[in-house]
Amino acid sequence: MPEISVIVPVYRAESFLRKCTESILSQTFSDLELLLVDDGSPDGSGALCDAIAREDSRVRVFHKENGGVSSARNLGLEEARGRYIAFADADDWLPPDGLALLHAALEKSGADTAGGAHFRVEPDGKSETEPGAMPAGVYGPEEIRTGLIDRLLGERMGKPDQVLNGFIWRFLYSRSIIRDNHITFAGAYLEDELFLLEYFCYSEKLAMIGQPVYYYLQNPASVTRRYLADYMQTFETFMQAKTALAEKHGLGENLPLWRENSNWSGLLIAIGNEFAGGNPATLAQKRQNVKAICARPEMARAIQAIQPQGLGRNKQMVADLVCKGHFFLLSLLYWYKNRNK
Repeated sequence: MPEISVIVPVYRAESFLRKCTESILSQTFSDLELLLVDDGSPDGSGALCDAIAREDSRVRVFHKENGGVSSARNLGLEEARGRYIAFADADDWLPPDGLALLHAALEKSGADTAGGAHFRVEPDGKSETEPGAMPAGVYGPEEIRTGLIDRLLGERMGKPDQVLNGFIWRFLYSRSIIRDNHITFAGAYLEDELFLLEYFCYSEKLAMIGQPVYYYLQNPASVTRRYLADYMQTFETFMQAKTALAEKHGLGENLPLWRENSNWSGLLIAIGNEFAGGNPATLAQKRQNVKAICARPEMARAIQAIQPQGLGRNKQMVADLVCKGHFFLLSLLYWYKNRNK
């Protein structure tokens, strides 16, 4: 049995899949299997997966009808044989020693999970090192609770040092924790955050290292960067799942405004989504849609309870305009921003 299973969902990845898989198969830590899950990709990605598998016996390929990234990862989890699980996205890649660094941290500390920093790569090739979810060190359940779980649950509006992105690919996970607690992915957006939130409720010991273990490409075609017509429905489902997890594990007792914080975060994304270039609605329709979203009871409560401060310049302007009800000015701001892209 391999020590590590690396799961890569594949969809419309024909132009960059080779770079991703070569970075995994050339790892200095070689006791691994690579699971390529072709999620009904309409291009040549499926055939490329098969070709890669013929070249290296550590590669296994699964073809399925299109069901989204969560269903692809879940199939990978069902089929994985490794003691540990790693994830990668098909448009990203790993440094040669990424898995070796994480595995060594596990072995040295006796932890069940390891995490590291990553490189954020811009489309022009420039890269910058982003710190890990926590500083280098070994952490127990209480530190995991305050350092990861509480931050994922999140009273974080205006607290940039408390924001924790749901990047699943910068950790090496225990397959037994995932399997024994039936942890899976759900949804097409924000699914990473829910997975991390639930997983770390069961993790007993986390080893963090300071070295980058992943290259994350800022892909302008990413699902997080295009207009999503069903965003509010997706976000509502996300909040229901997040609330259920909080109740199941007794989270949030020390974070009375976590729902309002989460809804504010979702609201800012919803506003940006409504004014995205891919939205075919007129500017006036977009403005009315944003007003309607802000009037939803859960969003109205968030706006009433919290007036965000300390956000980045653009987000702060949006939040201030929302708090003051200046939706016409808000629409002009986005019109000007999109016009000058």
